[in-house]
Amino acid sequence: MVSFAFSVLFVFFFMLTLVLRYWLASRHTRHVLGHREHVPAEFAAKIPLEAHRKAADYTVARTRFGLFHALWSGLVLIGFTLLGGLQALSTLSLHLFGPGMAHQIGLVVAFAVVSGVLDLPFDYYRQFVLEQRFGFNKMRVKLWLSDMVKSALIGAVIGLPLVWVVLALMERTGALWWLYAWLVWSGFQLLMMVLYPTVIAPLFNKFSPLADDSLKARIEGLMARTGFASKGLFVMDGSKRSAHGNAYFSGFGANKRIVFFDTLIERLAPQEVEAVLAHELGHFKLKHIVKRIAVMFALSLVFLALLGYLKDQEWFYTGLGVMPLLNGANDAMALLLFMLVLPVFLFPFAPLGSFTSRKHEFEADAFAAQHSDARDLVSALVKMYEDNASTLTPDPLHSAFYDSHPPAWVRVQHLQNQMAGAA
Repeated sequence: MVSFAFSVLFVFFFMLTLVLRYWLASRHTRHVLGHREHVPAEFAAKIPLEAHRKAADYTVARTRFGLFHALWSGLVLIGFTLLGGLQALSTLSLHLFGPGMAHQIGLVVAFAVVSGVLDLPFDYYRQFVLEQRFGFNKMRVKLWLSDMVKSALIGAVIGLPLVWVVLALMERTGALWWLYAWLVWSGFQLLMMVLYPTVIAPLFNKFSPLADDSLKARIEGLMARTGFASKGLFVMDGSKRSAHGNAYFSGFGANKRIVFFDTLIERLAPQEVEAVLAHELGHFKLKHIVKRIAVMFALSLVFLALLGYLKDQEWFYTGLGVMPLLNGANDAMALLLFMLVLPVFLFPFAPLGSFTSRKHEFEADAFAAQHSDARDLVSALVKMYEDNASTLTPDPLHSAFYDSHPPAWVRVQHLQNQMAGAA
């Protein structure tokens, strides 16, 4: 009875998620297309109508593709769970390796391979059809394949030992295994923050020290004013994959690096680059990064504790189409089931994370306006919206639900109000 009730609850949230996605996507496409022929008044002097139309078409294409991908992912989820996909993979792994850790690792690897293969056509379409159509793709198939192989190898080298450690803790450390697993997971996340900038990222991109001395002097002056220290200023060859531009921090503690996409450096004036960096520095100085890490660690502890309870409940398995082993460990199966179904139950709460992220963006913009010229940040944002074909007219409800950044007009208006207040 409990198993059936859990199945019904899962299907309810699954359908709710699909309906919400479809409804929000439909609203968004109608709203964007309805404003396609008119640039918002506050941007009319800065964004050409043709660029505005391109942004609308790109947004609609991405939204429709995202909805189709979500529907496919939903079918794959049902296939893995209620239709017995994971059960079949477990039976195959058990047949090949027998009961024990090898069976569990085999199940995880089989799931990763099958899910990766099923998602491959969408990755290809996104890069070589959608991005290509709007002039953003700069990647060749050879590089795409190389990235895929590198990612798989890195995932195996780093991920499999981590999976083995977690499974060993689940098997051998008793009822509090989830606490020990959380400590391992948290340590792993911190280690990756340290290693990623200097060990992993250079396997995919070339990072060169910023060569423009005048821009470097300007940025170093900004860092001195804001009390920020880094391990260096770098330019990344993002243009070999995409025409999109950005800037970001990487690293943790004393290992922080500031990275600019080469496309950003080429497009923005030095004072605009400074303003964009001031915004990114705002995230650091206002402790947004630390807060996000703390929230991530807290939520992972809660979820692992929940999994600690669920993994010993037969209804958790049978309600999702799996018959747990009676004379063997079910830890890998519990991990996979939990990973698959948790997003379904959390999707309705996505606006909470989006709201917090947008709040941080406003705060970082205000910080940038205090330590650089707000007019430069506005002009940089307008250029970035145009270059990245970001719509200026998102559906308000869709934006509130999904978007980590405020709509363009709201963000610019906040900066203009701040300039007026400082005048």
